[in-house]
Formats: sequence, C-alpha cells, structure tokens
Amino acid sequence: MPNSQNFAANLLEWFDNHGRHDLPWANPRTPYRVWISEVMLQQTQVATVIPYFERFVARFPDVRTLADANVDDVLQHWAGLGYYARGRNLHRAAGIICAEHGGEMPQDFAQVAALPGIGRSTAGAILALGSNQHFAILDGNVKRVLTRFHAIEGWPGEKVIENALWAHAERHTPMQRVTDYTQAIMDLGATLCTRSKPKCGECPLRMQCQALAFGRTRDFPQSRPKKIIPTRTTRMLILRNTQGEVLLAKRPPVGIWGGLWSLPECPIDVDTPSWARDVLRLNTSIVATLPSVRHTFSHFHLDITPVVCSVENPTLGVMEANDLVWYKSHSPNDYGLPAPVKRILNDIEPLKEYDTDGSHG
Repeated sequence: MPNSQNFAANLLEWFDNHGRHDLPWANPRTPYRVWISEVMLQQTQVATVIPYFERFVARFPDVRTLADANVDDVLQHWAGLGYYARGRNLHRAAGIICAEHGGEMPQDFAQVAALPGIGRSTAGAILALGSNQHFAILDGNVKRVLTRFHAIEGWPGEKVIENALWAHAERHTPMQRVTDYTQAIMDLGATLCTRSKPKCGECPLRMQCQALAFGRTRDFPQSRPKKIIPTRTTRMLILRNTQGEVLLAKRPPVGIWGGLWSLPECPIDVDTPSWARDVLRLNTSIVATLPSVRHTFSHFHLDITPVVCSVENPTLGVMEANDLVWYKSHSPNDYGLPAPVKRILNDIEPLKEYDTDGSHG
C-alpha cells in the first residue's frame, strides 16, 4: 500500500511551488470566508465561484450582516450560481450562528456539521482550512485523486466505495500543515488530476499512483450508472402592463428556485387568458408565443415556453398580493431571478415589437 507520509510530503512540496495561493477566500482566510466559499464550491467550479464570492462578501462581510439581511437580498446575490437551497441554508445557518454561537463560526465538528447545508466534507473543510484543525475532506476533486491513486473500482457514490475513500482520506491527512494539505489536494484535483486529460507527468504522486501504473487513468473514477433524465414542460407568462413592466411571482421557499422571483407559470393544457383571470384576476390577451427555452437541472430537463401577454387591468387583484410584483427590468432592483428567467427577460428586452401601448420609447 502506498505510504501515507510520502503522499502528504510530496503533495505539500508541490503545493508550495505550484498551488493556488491567490484564491480570494484565502486572502484573508477566516472561518466565515472559508465557509461561504466552501458552500459556493459545492457542485460549482472555482472560476465560476470567484466573482460571486467577491460580490457576496462585499455585501455580507460577516455572519451578523448575513443573518440580518433579507433572504431576498441574499438570493439576489446568489442568483446564477444554481442550487439555490445553498443560499437559503447560508442565511438560516447565519441566524443559528448568531443565536447560538455568539456570531462566531463554531469550532466543534459536530456543531459545524449540524448547520443547514453543511455535511461531513464541508464541515471538515471549514475547520481544516479556517482553523487548521485535523479533519479530512472528500469533495469531488479529492475523490478523483484518491480513486486514481488507489485504483478503487466502483462508483464513488456507492456507500461502500465512499467509506473506503473516507478511510484513505483520513489516513493521508497529516497532523501538521492541515490547512495547506487540504488546499493542496483540492488544487491537485482541479489543475492536474482532472476528469479528462490528467497531467500525470507533472503530478507529485505519479510514482505511487496505481491507476497510472496500470495504464488506467481513464477508468477512474468510474461513472455513475446511467439513467434517462426526464423532461418536464412549463409555460411562463410574460404579463406586461402599459408601462412595459412585467409581473413576477415569488416561488415557494422549497423546490426549484425556492424563494426566488420568477415569471408566473401556467399549465400547458389550460387556456392562458382563463388561467390569468381565475388565478391572478387579470384580463389578458396573448400577443406572442416565443421559442421554447431548455434549462437543465441535475435530475431533469425543463422546457420553458414563454408567452407574451398584454394586461388590460394591471391594478386589479395583483396589488393585494405579497408574492406578486410589477418588475421594471431596466431599473435597479432587489429581486433574485433564476438564470433562465433572467435570460428570457434579457432576450426579449426591450420587447419593442410587443409593446402593449403601441409606443417605442
């Protein structure tokens, strides 16, 4: 079996010379900034996260600011990153940290892992990177490195395989320089031990890597058994009043895009004006049906058909509802919009050909 001491030593020597030392959450490195970055990095690549992280911590520089903020403001700064439950969980966790831990990230593993949106690996990363505590991590990059290094057969998502990887992760994690080691193994997976075309000739672990020795680096990690991704369809209404404003509806707090503002969704198999009259108490007429837009989630495709409608009585019914608002796309606002909805609105902006009052101003 490969030597754990050599594993860490070789990796740290490489990190000192080739690691990523300029990541924004490491300058300065605080438990709060590490926590925000680790949650953002769940299922999202570093290059995508960096601008979101910088905007987020500029608006919410500490736990108390985040806890005191309106969840809509938090989700607005999250919009575009996807997996919006992460943003809601950050806001909830900040409230718990302020209420139960004096506004400071707890330093006990069980307390960190108990916070919303934080599992075993994220808790370990927060404490290892933020406080140099001796905890292993097992994110996607680390799974790939360890799976190849030990030539572990099977899909890493299977419990028995995951348990074996955790055992290796804990055995390789050194007692000294835990912060640097944790960043190093993530960097290795992100820059050299990549999914395709790994740069094995530059890898500090190549002399003991079992996948490389067997000429099987492409075989690891093994893929999840394929399944057909279903497709769902919906119809989103672009309900425009005579001022060119578009009606937005706040989505339920759970489910896809939970808590964000979106376009009202009308079932495919019902009459649109009738639905708008019965549900929104608005008199409408269809102006145009636009080409379908596909948005893909991890577990299904969503085909969206945008329908532009003019609204004849925009002040009736709608104004009494807290979950409906008239939106001016060209004005500053605090509404968090899902990426596909923002794209639909941008693509049809300024919708001159669909102006309901006939003007082109």
